[in-house]
Amino acid sequence: MSKKMLKFVNLEQEAPIKRSIPNRKDDFNEIYKEYITDKAKEQSSRCSQCGIPFCQIHCPLGNNIPDWLKLTAEGRLKEAYEVSQNTNNMPEVCGRICPQDRLCEGNCVIEQSGHGTVTIGSIEKYITDTAWEKGWVKPFKVKKELKQSIGIVGSGPAGMACAEELRKSGYQVTIYDRYDRPGGLLIYGIPNFKLEKFVVERRTKLLRESGIKFIQNFEVGRDKTLEELKEKHDALLIATGVYKAREIDIPGHNLENIFPAMKFLMASNKKGLGDKVKLFDDGTLNAEGKNIVVIGGGDTAMDCVRTSIRQKAKSVKCLYRRDRENMPGSAREVSNAIEEGVEFIWLTSPKSFIGNKNKVSAVEVNKMKLGEPDSSGRRRPKVEKGSEYKISADLVIKSLGFDPENLPKLFNAKELIVSQWGTIKIDLKTMQTNLDGVFAAGDIVRGASLVVWAIRDGRDAAVQIKKYLQAKTYKNKSVEAA
Repeated sequence: MSKKMLKFVNLEQEAPIKRSIPNRKDDFNEIYKEYITDKAKEQSSRCSQCGIPFCQIHCPLGNNIPDWLKLTAEGRLKEAYEVSQNTNNMPEVCGRICPQDRLCEGNCVIEQSGHGTVTIGSIEKYITDTAWEKGWVKPFKVKKELKQSIGIVGSGPAGMACAEELRKSGYQVTIYDRYDRPGGLLIYGIPNFKLEKFVVERRTKLLRESGIKFIQNFEVGRDKTLEELKEKHDALLIATGVYKAREIDIPGHNLENIFPAMKFLMASNKKGLGDKVKLFDDGTLNAEGKNIVVIGGGDTAMDCVRTSIRQKAKSVKCLYRRDRENMPGSAREVSNAIEEGVEFIWLTSPKSFIGNKNKVSAVEVNKMKLGEPDSSGRRRPKVEKGSEYKISADLVIKSLGFDPENLPKLFNAKELIVSQWGTIKIDLKTMQTNLDGVFAAGDIVRGASLVVWAIRDGRDAAVQIKKYLQAKTYKNKSVEAA
């Protein structure tokens, strides 16, 4: 064991310094300052190098976390990056936005022993950002070009991870996406203060330089049917994600100035990218000077409340029907939001929207109490009778989760089988849909989930697509020989 490790007994946990609250509320820049090299080495050395690395076990990608922590502590940063990127196509993204408190860091052995977790996410970010700065991240060279081509529908993390793995093996890969920039939710859904857009853009640039083709503003069903794409490629991957906002069917839900979270976040992100956004420019989706009410308790809701703060909202309230301990979002993000001035109203559920001249002016809410656990294991919220009261609102943002769009209809592919929830059904072993040569991965299969799971699914899909294409090649050669 390296003498540089196991320092947790006499070295306190120290996360990267946050920018001051007044300072960070004035812009959309990332809130954490960078680790300096000495501090990254120091914090890495706190790792206990467990015999059973629970951090790695609870990482969806199975990242070799203890290995690259040890290499960082020893100052071997290039090797640390090589180990890190070997299992993760976007370590600089995961280091920034993964809910580490629910995954690797939350299951760190020294965290359980009361010494405070190793700051895994911050070190992962530091390693990869250093690799980019030093020029260690380069377009990969294909050893042997193959004729077989794969079309990937969706340029989010699942699609890009799959594309990279397939391209490394020499396949011709084309990614189709309906938006004008690649990246999916990484570009349009996640605010800059969590993930600055240059981080995503340099990754997509790298993939382009490695020979992956991107076709933007392309919609399956409009520009080509799924069947036409099948004819063009030897295999297809559907990795569209889920974008359909869940609705809340209560009186007044049709009033103006009530919007789904993604519409609000896309407007803000597009504006940040320099685009003209009509609904933002005319003030509709600009929170400035308004009383904002966000309904929901996940990470997307946190993105909305913290975006509203930066747009200089008059007040920002977040309604959640359970208590703080039962919120599905990252505890770290909730803390950041509270620091920045967001008011959380726990155990509260909307009863109706009240309007003035067809525009929302208030949300009538019920106070809730927690009853017996439901099927998810969380205590079921129940309405307290006679607890109604009103909260002023000029703009209401619904962050209630996402469902799949009707892909068989959108893709003009009625034969594509989906589940009762609208997600695409696949063979869990092969990741293939009911259509030969058509695979699916990411949120469109598992439902709305984490970026790290999408990357994992994309990598797994690449393995299965390669198996399918290799079997197809072998079969064709056997037929020719006969």
